[in-house]
Amino acid sequence: GIVLVAINPYEQLPIYEQDVIYAYSGQNMGDMDPHIFAVAEEAYKQMARDEKNQSIIVSGESGAGKTVSAKYAMRFFATVGGSASETNIEAKVLASSPIMEAIGNAKTTRNDNSSRFGKYIQIGFDKRYHIIGANMRTYLLEKSRVVFQVR
Repeated sequence: GIVLVAINPYEQLPIYEQDVIYAYSGQNMGDMDPHIFAVAEEAYKQMARDEKNQSIIVSGESGAGKTVSAKYAMRFFATVGGSASETNIEAKVLASSPIMEAIGNAKTTRNDNSSRFGKYIQIGFDKRYHIIGANMRTYLLEKSRVVFQVR
């Protein structure tokens, strides 16, 4: 499938605004510059056309921006599906497990507060392709650094 490499520029860039979402909406993959919105649009179109579940895998090193990329994809789906004004879906989904995140973070060489969890976010759509709900599962990937305190 398509692979998009995301890096964290450590500053806000104007490439994730509402007008950029609309610019990528309805476009074919490769018609515009590589972007998380291009990947999200391709998954959204294939879901609607083929009526089959789609997956977007976001992977990278600690601090690369995986969670932020997932938030942008959810914002894209909410906007093109017409439900962005009705709900702030990405905030609700990502705020669903703050206690797990609090105990599942650990200091790494690249990040002082790095999540040791893998996240699986499942977004539900209705027949009109509007977001109707979501859930997030977390998987503890590295428990050796999260259950003790450094002396």
